Amino acid sequence: MMKLCRNALRAFAAALLVSLLWISGALAQSGTPIKVGMSLALTGAGAPAGKMLQAAVELWRDDVNAKGGLIGRPVEVIVYDDQSNPAGVPAIYTKLISVDKADILLGPYGTNFVAPALPTLIQSKKMTISFTAIGINREFKYDKYFSMVPVGPDGVNAFSKGFFELAAAQKPKPQTVAILAADAEFAQNSAQGAREELKKHGFKLVYDKSYPPATTDFAPVMRAVQAANADILFIGAYPPDNVGIVRAANEIGLTPKMFGGAMIGMLITPIKVQLGPITNGLVINESFLSSPKLKFAGLDDLMKRYQAKAGEMKTDPLGYAFVPFGYAAGQVIAQAITATKSLDHDTLAAYLHKQSFKTVVGDISFGQDGEWSKPRSFFTQFQNISPSNLDQFRDGNKQPILWPPEYKTGDMIYPYTDARKK
Repeated sequence: MMKLCRNALRAFAAALLVSLLWISGALAQSGTPIKVGMSLALTGAGAPAGKMLQAAVELWRDDVNAKGGLIGRPVEVIVYDDQSNPAGVPAIYTKLISVDKADILLGPYGTNFVAPALPTLIQSKKMTISFTAIGINREFKYDKYFSMVPVGPDGVNAFSKGFFELAAAQKPKPQTVAILAADAEFAQNSAQGAREELKKHGFKLVYDKSYPPATTDFAPVMRAVQAANADILFIGAYPPDNVGIVRAANEIGLTPKMFGGAMIGMLITPIKVQLGPITNGLVINESFLSSPKLKFAGLDDLMKRYQAKAGEMKTDPLGYAFVPFGYAAGQVIAQAITATKSLDHDTLAAYLHKQSFKTVVGDISFGQDGEWSKPRSFFTQFQNISPSNLDQFRDGNKQPILWPPEYKTGDMIYPYTDARKK
């Protein structure tokens, strides 16, 4: 009888504790929600990245709210789909600022979307942390703009710097370069960086062309590249283009000594799986990936939770290319709000410029232009890829880091034709 009473008391105490914790959490978040607003590409060509970023920010929101919110208030996320159309982005940020009264702004996703959004943000004197835009503040020099893409002081050159350093280290050294880029802002910025970087190593540019963003048939484009017979082919392209370019190159038997560059589509897991072995040999720029050299606090837990929900959310099954940066942007905002106890954009921007932040992508700090103080871009190579195999991309072994040296996990297979034999 005594034992039953003790058990009943323990059960009551446990239930009371849970109730008190729930009540204290509810009281801690009893204030008006802090609204975090953004525009993301949830449909159209940019949707693979946009959906990953949305999932990441929502995971961050849930984690923050589970811990009592920020400065005693819950966090609410507002996301509008810009449909991968840059022209619609300014109106979205105008709505977020004037109608939704968003306290904090994030995004948009990439260069083509941030460029048209920034005049609206500047006019309203609002801060934002964009996700993957490059080179934006070269023109605007806005003190309340920040970026999560780790190009740092290298700017647009980060998308080709390591590529041409790797090329210059090969023996015998290749001599000629072809550049092919979409006629759109990110691709053109990448191409301009490539033109500057190749000169540093004495390479000769023998082909330099753009193609319309609406291009679907890349066979004629790649035949023109083939006719130039360059040793190195550098590409600046978006996800749908990457599929067309890689397939056309395979079909015509294109065999440069080195092939790759700023091929954003090759960061998307379903595209990797879809293309399979014809990706072998490609050397691409990456901002983040699954690698034993990139194990930061909280990252594994985040990716496990994201991947468990990826099927339900109908988004990238692995998510390493974009999810960590979306979550890290939230972590930066949370740390700044907690430290300053403020939602004032001038106060927060000043704090971001002065402090270092601990995130799932490591410790980061921002320079005067809002880019990372130190660059941390990677170049990897597709090696020994098998057909229709998602699991081969989980641990990074089939895409070893070639550059920079401090993060290197494998050696480059050169020339490109040798990697294609694997």
